[in-house]
Amino acid sequence: MILAQGLNLQWGITGMVNFGVAGFYAIGAYTGGILSTRVGLPPELAIVLAAAGAGVVGLIVSLLTMRLREDYFAIVTLGFGEIVRLLALNEDWLTEGPRGLKISVRPFDFGLTNASYALVYLGAVAFTILIIYVICERIRSSPYGRVLRAIREDDVVASVLGKNIVRFRVQVFAIGSIFMGLAGALFAHYVQNISPDTFMPMIAIFIWMSVIVGGYGNNRGLLLGAGIVMVILEGSRFLGDFVSFVNSQQLASIRIILIGCILMVVLRFKPRGLIPEPKFSSPFERTPD
Repeated sequence: MILAQGLNLQWGITGMVNFGVAGFYAIGAYTGGILSTRVGLPPELAIVLAAAGAGVVGLIVSLLTMRLREDYFAIVTLGFGEIVRLLALNEDWLTEGPRGLKISVRPFDFGLTNASYALVYLGAVAFTILIIYVICERIRSSPYGRVLRAIREDDVVASVLGKNIVRFRVQVFAIGSIFMGLAGALFAHYVQNISPDTFMPMIAIFIWMSVIVGGYGNNRGLLLGAGIVMVILEGSRFLGDFVSFVNSQQLASIRIILIGCILMVVLRFKPRGLIPEPKFSSPFERTPD
């Protein structure tokens, strides 16, 4: 849900096609893990710094590529995500490569049992989702958000009206990257063992599906979409308990097929998502007598 909110801010509201979600997710995960495990920072501070680090990287990437056309920008972000994954795979001295980076410390740990700690961590993540939702909703409904939607619809018109298109896009891309890095750091400190295989490009596909199914441009909709996608992904793991003739490899393929079928059905009957973006009326719009 955190990743989907970041992508919705970048693409759903502003129109920037970011296929490098997994890259910023990985940056947050590895940065947080390295800072808390090797540097010795408190894990809570490491998570915050990891989110900030992902935002800085997003700022640099956007400054270098923001003047590209949409299709070229999408290709660059996809390549960026793969570059990050390959660096994590090959730089053993920093990331432990395919062996995986083990994180021995746990944030929000007050000497609780594993079961109690899982509930505490769930509450912390849910609170984080709520805070980010409030921020994104505030952006969406503010004059700043109206400028972002104008850029999404027609950046030439927005530029003619005096808006600095590059500045707005760079800002939004950096903010979305912060959210993605935060999600990665929270994920890493929960599973406590991350490897490059975790951050395959398929992650970006799942997040894109979440935003499209729920309703791009609508923060409530993308939360619903992310919930549906993850329930299917995680719930379908148990299909093997009821269908004995399906092996694990076939089950993994069936899970992806289910997600694809749902996406096609939603695009056919609800092309703007299950909860479409609300339309904003202009105060100068004439009403019928």
